[in-house]
Amino acid sequence: MELGLKGRKALVCASSRGLGYACAFALAREGVEVTLNGRTADTLEAARATIAKATGRDVHAVVANIETPEGRAALLAACPDADILVNNNAGPPPGYFQNWDEAAWMGAIDANMMPALMLIRGLLPGMRERKFGRIVNITSAMVKSPRGPMGLSTAARAALTAACKALAPEVAADNVTINNMLPERFDTERQQQMAKLAMAMKNITYEEARAEITDSIAAKRFGKPEEFGDACAFLCSAQAGFISGQNLQLDGGSYHGLI
Repeated sequence: MELGLKGRKALVCASSRGLGYACAFALAREGVEVTLNGRTADTLEAARATIAKATGRDVHAVVANIETPEGRAALLAACPDADILVNNNAGPPPGYFQNWDEAAWMGAIDANMMPALMLIRGLLPGMRERKFGRIVNITSAMVKSPRGPMGLSTAARAALTAACKALAPEVAADNVTINNMLPERFDTERQQQMAKLAMAMKNITYEEARAEITDSIAAKRFGKPEEFGDACAFLCSAQAGFISGQNLQLDGGSYHGLI
């Protein structure tokens, strides 16, 4: 399917690896001029070079920490006329409520809510003026299925979801959409880290930890990052202009709720 994205510009946060990288790759493949972001220069440059070589597109990279005003300013300066914004950032590690003080809660908000809102605020006027904008927030399945150990991530990402749900109707008439992608159990470094945590907590092997995680998924396998990237590309497409304010579950059919 031709997605109508050739010549568009995209800013993809935290995209040197993992799900952010998968989204950036898929968009570049569809003809989008992509600006990548990460904190480690070598890793980011490797990602930029790989995507550029594989797709033949112009790919840019900005080393910046999106949790800081300076980092966000650098991204907006590098791609001030982005048609597409993919918000992404690593979530806080799992833990226990009694161990989370005020600093922990504020840290989650500063990582998984405020960067996305401030980047949306910076790019939204241009999107509305050009009558095309696609905003995709990578959040988490925990937004709809909260679990105690992931409380920090759940709270901050759910707050972002609420803010964007309130905003989506205001900008829909200008052909600007805002949607959220809710991943669970994609085969990235994050899941490798989760398996290692399970190893330590349960005194089991890495293979046993991976098998436990896989068995918890209805599809009985991890999701492929490229599947996630392709879904993101579609949400950014011309054809997806009537889809906004939605939460797309990408979890292999594991969610038990109705809506």
